[in-house]
Amino acid sequence: METEKSSYLGTEPIPKLLLKQALPAAIGFMVMSMNMVVDTFFVGQYIGELAIGAISVIFPISFLFSSIGMSIGIGGGSIVSRALGSNNNHKAQLAFNNQISLTIFLAILAIIVGVFFKLPILDVFGAKGDIMPLADTYFSIVLIGIPFLALSMMANNNLRAEGKAKVAMIVLLIPSIVNIFLDYIFIDILDWGMAGAGWATTISYFGSAFYIIYFYVIGKGELKVRTKLLKIDFKIVNETFKIGSVNLVRQGTISLLAIVLNNTLYQYGELKGGIGGEIAISVYGLATRMTMFALFPLIGIAQGFMPIAGYNYGAKMYDRVKSVINYALISGFIIAAIIGVVLMLSADYIPYLFTKDLKLIEHAPNAIFWIFSATPIIVFLLIAPSYYQAIGKAKPALFLTLTKQGIFLIPLVLILPIYYGIDGVWYSFPISDVISAIICFYFLKKSIGKLKLV
Repeated sequence: METEKSSYLGTEPIPKLLLKQALPAAIGFMVMSMNMVVDTFFVGQYIGELAIGAISVIFPISFLFSSIGMSIGIGGGSIVSRALGSNNNHKAQLAFNNQISLTIFLAILAIIVGVFFKLPILDVFGAKGDIMPLADTYFSIVLIGIPFLALSMMANNNLRAEGKAKVAMIVLLIPSIVNIFLDYIFIDILDWGMAGAGWATTISYFGSAFYIIYFYVIGKGELKVRTKLLKIDFKIVNETFKIGSVNLVRQGTISLLAIVLNNTLYQYGELKGGIGGEIAISVYGLATRMTMFALFPLIGIAQGFMPIAGYNYGAKMYDRVKSVINYALISGFIIAAIIGVVLMLSADYIPYLFTKDLKLIEHAPNAIFWIFSATPIIVFLLIAPSYYQAIGKAKPALFLTLTKQGIFLIPLVLILPIYYGIDGVWYSFPISDVISAIICFYFLKKSIGKLKLV
């Protein structure tokens, strides 16, 4: 187990520190994203192209529910990293234990909502036509694992907040590796279909949560489970929700975007001369499966960036805060540019990895090309809101979080298809990326200027 204290976040050279924090996070998200890619491969190859559409419908729903834990972890993790930076250990412990209570309560509440409103939720999110029965089977099983996933996501952010990047990586690796192995057993060998995919995912969440419980009960982290601190402290809860609500709103917006996208794709895919509504949704599902896998280095940089920025801001070492912003942006831009070029050049070949369906193979490359055409500037969309969350500034973090999906992408998805059909959906992505990146860059530049005055 890691025994390194969080104080190294304020002493090690920034380039080395960012690599040390970002690399494990990137590896963890890479394997987690690979898990999604493998899911898509198995359901596409062994169940059919509509199964790809089904998991693309379920993903934003389950992620919305699990984002309860992630949001609490991001909000509470910000408190923890700043408290550790200012040597306030009691506040760090109180914030951590309050997060446990909140996550368990709200995750169970989410399950109750999912059980009683399952079919209306699936319908709203775009489980249309022949996709519905597949989505119903998958969602009914995945719902069981939501509290375990939420607890893992909460703990993951706190592990990074106290500098335990390698342990946080293991939390992401366990469910990913377990899911890939069980996908092969349940879908290929046992032929359980969508139920197999659902059970593989749910059991993988169990594994991650059990490791978290083991680490905090037996491990050597600075944060500890203390029964007396599980009692809700409303001041801590208020601060946690104030910061964490940014992520919850982000996930809510992403889910709203999924509703708009899936319904728009179904509508325009069904028009005369279209590719078919279910196929259109599956095309988007295939492209979005590539998104997290392709962008895992950028997610790793953003995740590694937050505890460094938060700790040093709490310790009033503002030169180090400015330095980590600059290093994160430069390294992220270079990596994203390489990723973008590779994806656009290989767009014609990617669909063959997941499906044998000729319509998917024909139409997916165009979607992949446009969705990833502005990849190099996505780093600004990740670092800017992450910075404001790290230093506890909820309002600008919320605004910057909403710029792409909420303020620009959703309206564009509703407007552009009127003139360009389904292609209008794909054009919406790079346009919203460019506008949002300009806004995020402006806010970051303004923030760095303020730090120079402190």
